[in-house]
Amino acid sequence: MQIVSQVREPLITGKRTLHDITDDISSRVEEKPSKAWILAFLLSLALLGAGGVFLGDMLWNGIGRWGLNRTVQWAWDITNFVWWVGIGHAGTLISAVLLLFRQKWRTAINRAAEAMTIFAVICAAVWPVIHMGRPWLVYWPLPLPNTFGSLWVNFNSPLLWDVFAISTYFSVSLVFWYIGLIPDFATIRDRAVGKWGRLIYGALSFGWIGGARSWVHYESVALILAGLSTPLVLSVHTIVSFDFATSVIPGWHTTIFPPYFVAGAIFSGFAMVLTLMLITRKVYRLQHYITLEHIELMNIIIIVTGSIVGIAYITEFFMAWYSGVEYEQFAFVNRMTGDYWWAYWAMMTCNVISPQLFWIKKIRTSLVATFVLSIIVNIGMWFERFVIIVTSLHHDYLPSSWAYFTPTWWDIMCYVFTFGLFFTLFFLFAKFFPVINMAEVKTAWKNSNQDVYKHNKTIEDPNNVI
Repeated sequence: MQIVSQVREPLITGKRTLHDITDDISSRVEEKPSKAWILAFLLSLALLGAGGVFLGDMLWNGIGRWGLNRTVQWAWDITNFVWWVGIGHAGTLISAVLLLFRQKWRTAINRAAEAMTIFAVICAAVWPVIHMGRPWLVYWPLPLPNTFGSLWVNFNSPLLWDVFAISTYFSVSLVFWYIGLIPDFATIRDRAVGKWGRLIYGALSFGWIGGARSWVHYESVALILAGLSTPLVLSVHTIVSFDFATSVIPGWHTTIFPPYFVAGAIFSGFAMVLTLMLITRKVYRLQHYITLEHIELMNIIIIVTGSIVGIAYITEFFMAWYSGVEYEQFAFVNRMTGDYWWAYWAMMTCNVISPQLFWIKKIRTSLVATFVLSIIVNIGMWFERFVIIVTSLHHDYLPSSWAYFTPTWWDIMCYVFTFGLFFTLFFLFAKFFPVINMAEVKTAWKNSNQDVYKHNKTIEDPNNVI
C-alpha cells in the first residue's frame, strides 16, 4: 500500500495555462467598460459630488458647520482619519511582510491591497487638512524655514510625527505598488491594438523588455522595498496611537495603545481587502485566482487580530481598575453604560463577537458570510475609534464642561465625500490597471500547480517519469 502525503490545494484553479493567466487579467483592461462598472463608477461619482458640495460649503464657512464643541474638539474628523489610516494597513502587510515570509498566496491579492492602501491614505490625509480650518496653510506642519521669525514646528508633538510617518508610508507604498505594475504594463503594451494604448502603457512600463537582468533588479528592488515597508506596518499606527497615548485624558493615556492600534488596523484592513476582492472576484470573473483558500487564510488572520483586539479591550478595563485612579475607572464605565453605550456595544458586537464565527469552517469558506462579516468588522472598527475619541472627551474632569456630541449633515457628508473619493479611485484602478499581478501569479502557478500536476501523475503511474 502506497502512502501519499496530502497535497495543499493549488493557488490557481481551473487548469489555467500561462497564456490563460495573461489573457484573463489583461482582457479586463482591454475590454470596454461593462454596464455594471459604469453604474458603480457613476454611483461613486455621485457620492463624491454630493459630499463635495457640503465640503466646499464647510471650507467657505468654516468647520463650525461640524458638530464639534468646546468639550468634544475631536469627533468624526479624527475618527475618520484614524479609521482610513487603519484601512490602509493591510496593503503593506500583504505586500511586504508576506513577501519576506515567502507566502505565495499573497500574489493574487497584493496589488489590489496596495492600491487600497494608497487610496485610503489619501482619504485619511483629507481630514487633518480640513480640521486645520485654514487648509491653505497646510505647509505649516512641515519643518521648513519660514518668514514668521523663529516659529518652528514642535518636534515633541505626535501630530508632527503623524505627518512624517504617513507621508513616508504613502511614498514607500506608492513606489512599491508602481514597481510591481511595470512588468504587467509591458504585457498590456505588447498586446495593445490601438496607438494610444501602446503609447500610454509603453510610457508607464519604462521600456521594460523582461530580460534576465531586468528581473534580477526587479526582485532585488522588491525585497529592498519590502524590508523598508515592514517597519512601517508597526510604526505608522503606533505613531497615530501616540496622538492619544501621550495625553492626560482618562481613557487615552495608556501604554497598550500602540500594539492595540496596530492589531486593530490590520484587522480592519484585511476586512476591507476582503470586501473589495470579493466584489472584484465576482465582477471580473477571477475565481480561478482569488480562490476559497485565499479567502480562508485571510479570515484566519481576521480571527487572530480580532482576538487580539478583544484582549486589548479587556486589558483596558483591567488596568483602569488596577490603577485605582477614579477618573480612569469612570471613563471606562462611562463608555459601557453612559450616553454613548450604544456605540460601545456596537463596537463589542462587531469586533469581538462577529469574527469568532470564522472558527466555523463552513462560515470561513462561505463567500456570502465572509462579505457580510467583513463589512460588519469595518463598521465595528469605526465605532471603536468613535468610542475612544468621543467618550473620552465628552465627560472630562469638570462636570460643568460635560457636553454631548451630535454630528451634523456636514460631518456625515464629508465622510461620504471620502467614500466617493476612495471608490472613484479604486474603480479607475480596477478598469485601467491589471488588478492582479500577472508576473507573480505565474510564479505561484509554476510553484504550486505544476507540483500538483506532477504529484497526481505519480499517483496514477508510479513508474511514470515526468
